[in-house]
Amino acid sequence: MNKNRLGLLFFLIALFAVISVAQKKEYTNPILAGFFPDPSICRVGNDYYLVNSTFSYYPGIPVFQSKDLVNWKQIGNVMSSPDVMKLEGLNISEGMFAPAIRFHEGWFYVTCTFVGGGGNFIVKSKKAAGPYSDPVWIPEINGIDPSLFFDEDGKTYIVYNSIAPDNNELYRGHRTIRIREFNIEEMKVKGEEHILINGGTDLSKKPIWIEGPHIYKKNGYYYLLASEGGTREDHSVVIFRSKEIFGIYESYKNNPILTHRNLDPKRPNPITCTGHADFVQTQSGDWYSVFLGSRPYHPPEKNHFNTGRETYLVPVDWSGEWPVMNNGKYEVEYHYPLPLKSKPLKGTIPQSGNFTLRDDFNKKKLDLNWIFLRTPKSKWYSLEMKKGFLTLNLRPENFSEKVNPSFIGRRQQHNFCSVTAKMKFNPISDNEKAGLLVFQNEKHYYYLCKSISDDKTVIQLLKPSDDNTNPLSIIASNEIKESNLTKDVFLKIETVGNFYNFYY
Repeated sequence: MNKNRLGLLFFLIALFAVISVAQKKEYTNPILAGFFPDPSICRVGNDYYLVNSTFSYYPGIPVFQSKDLVNWKQIGNVMSSPDVMKLEGLNISEGMFAPAIRFHEGWFYVTCTFVGGGGNFIVKSKKAAGPYSDPVWIPEINGIDPSLFFDEDGKTYIVYNSIAPDNNELYRGHRTIRIREFNIEEMKVKGEEHILINGGTDLSKKPIWIEGPHIYKKNGYYYLLASEGGTREDHSVVIFRSKEIFGIYESYKNNPILTHRNLDPKRPNPITCTGHADFVQTQSGDWYSVFLGSRPYHPPEKNHFNTGRETYLVPVDWSGEWPVMNNGKYEVEYHYPLPLKSKPLKGTIPQSGNFTLRDDFNKKKLDLNWIFLRTPKSKWYSLEMKKGFLTLNLRPENFSEKVNPSFIGRRQQHNFCSVTAKMKFNPISDNEKAGLLVFQNEKHYYYLCKSISDDKTVIQLLKPSDDNTNPLSIIASNEIKESNLTKDVFLKIETVGNFYNFYY
């Protein structure tokens, strides 16, 4: 009874939070909480579409749809072919980097970089949800973060991050933004490569890691949006413009137009690492920007976060010659007025603010929010074997290896939250384990599981070890009483800021 009441209490709190925000006609940042980095956005009529990086998780590049820029529903994945998404052997931070989505003459185009795979590529589809074509690789692009621009004269261009001029790096992080004309019918580059930006806003100040470029045309100017400063605390958004597509590009005197690099790191409830932006214009003519940011846990000055890099939304005032992000304020806020009338699509689940979710695994397919660690070579899970259950096969692959283990996960979306699972599992030897995992990378995770130790059934809490002969070390282990051996096991992982608590 107490558990049911507690669950109801959580539900009412979440419901109240949604109602209170709606009454104020505000939305909550981040609009996509959790690991949703490098957002790119486009509008088609009254619909908005957004994609994110997924690195070495599978399937790759989620596609979201929204009617109001605030309530987002995942409708598909761009990269869902095991034959193409060959992620085995890659670090968790390799794989799908910085996709960009654009729509042109009835086609959705997504450009991206497969780090550790085939490099830069482009795919297309008549529907945003897919299926998308097989990737067309673009070997001529030596760099990352490709993005298409469709000009008014019918020409198409691809802009991207690349190496320093003549590969002569003046300092670490010296990069360029380059462009080439692109034959959209044949899906390949044409003509010569042109350098648009060397180094960044001011080469004399040695700006680092200029990347994530997008081009927009407004009032006779080509505006080039990019990020500068790396993806940590010095991350920023900068803007340039030129009368000609190939330049010379003028750097805006008030650059950066978005950054949190100079804010007090000890401020309460900070948002850090803001950058990697994309712009979109609403059907009413207003402009907005999506970009990534992070929410560190306590103490904030260390800038450690378990929710990853997330997707944020702020208004853009482009009534003048240059775009002004975030109402001209330095610090991104957690609440803003709704950009459009709230219109959640049917089946939309919360991705922002306070909420609770439950999955009884009673559908024929896994919900799109579940992801795999690298690409499954075979189907080692089932929703049909036992109705209302997700059945996983025991396999020798483990989480410390660069392989596809029996892992199905969701993004952690809050610094204060919990996950609970009911499990049926009867191990017969000490190398059989099943349970809940909180995973950051191959060297940083905790595993709460049921297993066998010294011929006794136990609940164990494990973490990676430096011992090559035994990849896991035991933090805690409790024997299960004989009277409980035939009962279902309930496992719970709770995160409270910088702590994880484990229950059974």
